[in-house]
Amino acid sequence: MSTADSTRDTTGPAPDLLAPARLGPLTLRNRVIKAATFEGVTRDALVSDRLIEYHRRPAAGGVGMTTVAYCAVAPEGRTERDQIHMRPEAVPGLRRLTEAVHATGAAISAQIGHAGPVADPVSNGLPALAPSRFLNLQSFRFARPATREDIARVTRDHARAARTAVEAGFDAVEIHLGHNYFASSFLSPKLNKRKDEYGGTLANRAKVARGVARAVRDEVGDEIAITAKLNMDDGVSGGIWLDESLRTAAWLEADGSVDALELTAGSSLLNPMYLFRGGAPVRQFAATFPQPQRFGIERFGRKFIRAYPYEEAFLLPSARQFRAALKLPLILLGGIADRETAEQAMTEGFEFVAMGRALLREPDLVNRFAEDRAADRPTHSLCIHCNRCMPTIYTGTRCVLIEPEPFHARGN
Repeated sequence: MSTADSTRDTTGPAPDLLAPARLGPLTLRNRVIKAATFEGVTRDALVSDRLIEYHRRPAAGGVGMTTVAYCAVAPEGRTERDQIHMRPEAVPGLRRLTEAVHATGAAISAQIGHAGPVADPVSNGLPALAPSRFLNLQSFRFARPATREDIARVTRDHARAARTAVEAGFDAVEIHLGHNYFASSFLSPKLNKRKDEYGGTLANRAKVARGVARAVRDEVGDEIAITAKLNMDDGVSGGIWLDESLRTAAWLEADGSVDALELTAGSSLLNPMYLFRGGAPVRQFAATFPQPQRFGIERFGRKFIRAYPYEEAFLLPSARQFRAALKLPLILLGGIADRETAEQAMTEGFEFVAMGRALLREPDLVNRFAEDRAADRPTHSLCIHCNRCMPTIYTGTRCVLIEPEPFHARGN
């Protein structure tokens, strides 16, 4: 069962960001989590030395836990064919990865999920699944409506993937319920036009998300921590919005299936920059594609890759509503780059913060948090939120300001 405390005290002093903290059955050395950011370094859908180094660096740099993204629960659930999917062949490499992170004193989580309509059926050689027929404008292919049998299988696949994570030495799993991936697409009124028991009312549309979380909890119990990444809103007209997302979060809390929720936003299908804010590097994205896709992105990309102003803790205004309504531990994501911002999240009742781009720029940022606090000076991240890291997911995700070329381009 979940370890959410119905008597959570919000009147006492704020938790110490850098002190040990409980997450379900797990104790983290601090409250900073490396967010799941796709690494793009898993050729043949297996762990590589570069993936290990990608996670070892922020682990050695002080985070309490790093999150591996993206560990698909089924072959057709990958966004593209080189992504890891949880299967016996992947376990030896995953064990090397977890052991390398544990050697630094950090914990490690596997983000498990099914990409649903976000999956590339051309790359995977398998049809993508969605609640209803849907054209993915990135792959120019229709996703196939999932049958009841598909839903049941994908639910079982999540449980199996969580068991694989345990066998590989992970301390936690993060269930992906956001960004219009499989479970999130069922939640979305825009994408879910079904007339059966999985469509229509929110209670019906939430059955996949709740069923997946329940299956994972039933499989692994309290052997590892279980978190879920949940959209607060999709950032698109007709998509999920705060009121329905709050109700879904309350159901997950009542179900006792997760130990914490990481609050996110945006649609990988329809509005990906809604999550990131800051620069919109359309030209750099276009350069990663062959013609004629490159021309199409250069010509029409700004309708899809939209620019939103960046500000610190940009998801906090929405997340406050979840904090006020829930007792379940919450992980604040979105524009957490400086120590002062992370500590503000603690004062507002969030138990953990998740950081992405700032740690890509400075893997040792959390160690610097501690050093700057000891020296009584503020910590300012060097990340400028240009988002030029985002197009690098196709060649190995990196901050181009400090690492302009991928490792393999330099002969490594």
